[in-house]
Amino acid sequence: MRWGRSRVLSAGLVVATVVTTVLSVWLGLRVADRRAEEQRRQDILAAARQSALNFTSLDYRHYDRDSENVLKGATGQFKKEFAAQTAELTKLVAQNKSVSEGQVLDAGIVRSDADSARVLVVADSKVTNTAAPQGQARTYRLQLDLVREHERWLTSDVEFVG
Repeated sequence: MRWGRSRVLSAGLVVATVVTTVLSVWLGLRVADRRAEEQRRQDILAAARQSALNFTSLDYRHYDRDSENVLKGATGQFKKEFAAQTAELTKLVAQNKSVSEGQVLDAGIVRSDADSARVLVVADSKVTNTAAPQGQARTYRLQLDLVREHERWLTSDVEFVG
């Protein structure tokens, strides 16, 4: 009789150990998934903030470098359109001696999945040029669409909104 009770107790301990192990692995995987999701969100926001900063910080004295920074964070149709306008914009900002110093105030993800995201960004900039040598404050509300390419989040579209 004692031997039977020991077997039942041993079997119960084995079952409890298996259940505990399975639960521990499952909880560990959930924590890892949540951390990966949070990291993805942070990566999206960082890319959107940098893209908006690059887009709102342009200086005629080094416009080639500034426009290249925009292009480095761009892809798709947005990259093609911006690249196509660069020569004309270079002339325009040089003629007007335009300087825009951007600052990102806030950013929030509207929607996202593993390969794409839409982010709203609010940015201020101080713009000086020949028409406004003392500078003008401007506030931008931008909607940025991003896609993940080669482990990087790149801007595929920028729209000025409300």
